[in-house]
Amino acid sequence: MSVVIIGGNECMTRQYIDLCQEYKCKAKVYAKMSNGVKCAGRPDLLVLFTGTVSHKMVRCALVEAKKQNIKIARSHTSSIAALKNILEEHVSKENA
Repeated sequence: MSVVIIGGNECMTRQYIDLCQEYKCKAKVYAKMSNGVKCAGRPDLLVLFTGTVSHKMVRCALVEAKKQNIKIARSHTSSIAALKNILEEHVSKENA
């Protein structure tokens, strides 16, 4: 399963990637404004940390995700615990 994380803290990028690897997921993290989903390929899940990202970046990500029919998970906090909860929910559904 591939995961794209938009937002979050730049200093926690490595921790986000490591946690995704524990769930057997490949992850790309975009903590700053960029093309986001456009250059990320076609992920299975898009995680939006809305508390640390601009409204413009959220809108752009949502538009691209809807075009490509990508599942979206939102969290206001950008903590490891929040990401773990999202992965628990979505990865367990994939494996069932």
